[in-house]
Amino acid sequence: MTRKTGDRQGGQGRVAILMGLYNGALHLADQLDSYVRQTSPDWDLIVSDDGSQDAGPDIINRFAQDQIGAGRAVRLVTGPARGVAVNFLSLLAHIPDDADWVAFSDQDDVWLPDRLARGQRALAAVPSGRPALFGSATWIVDEALSGHRMSPVFPQPPGFRNALVQSIAGGNTMLLNRAGAELARAAAAEALAAGAPPITHDWWLYQLVCGAGGQVIRSEDPTLLYRQHDGNLFGTNRGARAALQRLWQVGSGELAAWIACNAAALGASAHRLTPENRALLERFATLGTQDMVSRIRGFREMGLYRQGRAGQAALWLAAVVGRL
Repeated sequence: MTRKTGDRQGGQGRVAILMGLYNGALHLADQLDSYVRQTSPDWDLIVSDDGSQDAGPDIINRFAQDQIGAGRAVRLVTGPARGVAVNFLSLLAHIPDDADWVAFSDQDDVWLPDRLARGQRALAAVPSGRPALFGSATWIVDEALSGHRMSPVFPQPPGFRNALVQSIAGGNTMLLNRAGAELARAAAAEALAAGAPPITHDWWLYQLVCGAGGQVIRSEDPTLLYRQHDGNLFGTNRGARAALQRLWQVGSGELAAWIACNAAALGASAHRLTPENRALLERFATLGTQDMVSRIRGFREMGLYRQGRAGQAALWLAAVVGRL
């Protein structure tokens, strides 16, 4: 197959799009059409179907035939049927050798035409051997793609001390450079082999790239329409309802369980972290076992933070009541 090749130095190059699919036929065509409209046209698509019982796989197969003339490879692989996070981690093993970039995609959003180009431009100045990740805000829309609302703004810079306790970008907005993709692929194999998959692949990617000394860039300009409907596994994180949900997560122990699961997944690749961040992860993992005074002191010394006052207040509450 003849492939179009962009100027890698100018931020172009070939993109491997990774999509997790599960009973997504209803909105799938909108997402696929938005790939075709990208201003960065040099991409391939790998879809991992996690056991769909609808027409989703057939839609992908027809789309694959349509893209042959454009020099794009579209592959459908069988997923592990162990949930969203494991499906995406397994997809990393299928990254083509000629991919300069790796983008992650949900099955029911609509990408804005410059979704890929924006990420490529943002990461173009990062040295080629340094892992880098781009993520962005989104337009939150209803099932009919109307009622646009901005996703929450995150005012503080990305960092490992934030990544340990919060994810700041949806996987559906993320783009990795080649070094970031290689890091993620190796770490995914380690987490899966250890039987310690993370809660979500996007949160884990943020932790991994930051922890390994890579660069994370978040844009507050939306790159896609994030469709909200009854089938969403995770919804938008804003408003009074979201604030109450955060408090419930602290009180119920759900936040602590998520953090522990993510820490275990990251621990499987601890040797890939910088010495400073590896020590921080080890200290963080023992925080919940300490008495309240030691826990609060340790929390303050580690400088852990969530974005926004409400998020930070919820984190302090978790530290006080021993739910970290």
